[in-house]
Amino acid sequence: MVEAKKSKKSQVKRNILTGKIFISASFNNTLITITDNEGNTLAWSSSGNAGFKGTRKSTPFAATSAFEKAIQKAKEQYGLQEVDVYIKGPGPGRDATLRAIRAAGLKIIMIADVTPIPHDGPRPKKKRRA
Repeated sequence: MVEAKKSKKSQVKRNILTGKIFISASFNNTLITITDNEGNTLAWSSSGNAGFKGTRKSTPFAATSAFEKAIQKAKEQYGLQEVDVYIKGPGPGRDATLRAIRAAGLKIIMIADVTPIPHDGPRPKKKRRA
């Protein structure tokens, strides 16, 4: 029998110096996605993906751990240096993730809060009959 030789795919390091970080902080979890300027995902992580379960997923420490896991991959493979940060949601991971971005040595160009806010609200209940 002739065995086919398997060649490993080599990870080509692309130089992407600027990117965007999207943080979705809910009360139960924190999702982090790192993209290039066109919106193509470079790396992502979440509190659950970082190994936390249950109520510990909703802690600031879990959000920081998730961010460190995502940024490690983005820095290794792409050499990310400057970022725009988009934060969505009311969760406890908001501020902790911003502190982690500073600690990682990334230059923050812009911080935007993109939390959706209803400007008309839901439809009111029907009137009570007399």
